[in-house]
Amino acid sequence: MDTATLGQLSAAKIIDARGTACPGPLLEAKKGMGAVAVGQVLEVKSNDVGSRKDIAAWSNKMGHEFLGVIEADGHDRIFVKRGK
Repeated sequence: MDTATLGQLSAAKIIDARGTACPGPLLEAKKGMGAVAVGQVLEVKSNDVGSRKDIAAWSNKMGHEFLGVIEADGHDRIFVKRGK
């Protein structure tokens, strides 16, 4: 998904994991996904460099759809659509 489309997404839940080191953002994403209905989007804000890769791998492993990442003001906005 391109950056413009990602920027217009309305996330059902936004998790602010900025300031936490690995595996903090991934653990927060796992917890937060439970509050999101199937088909809805979870957004994770993180400034941990490994979060992009970790959350993408976890999403694919768990059957969710990794939508992409936007860089914004010193952090990443990571988007995942709940698959099951």
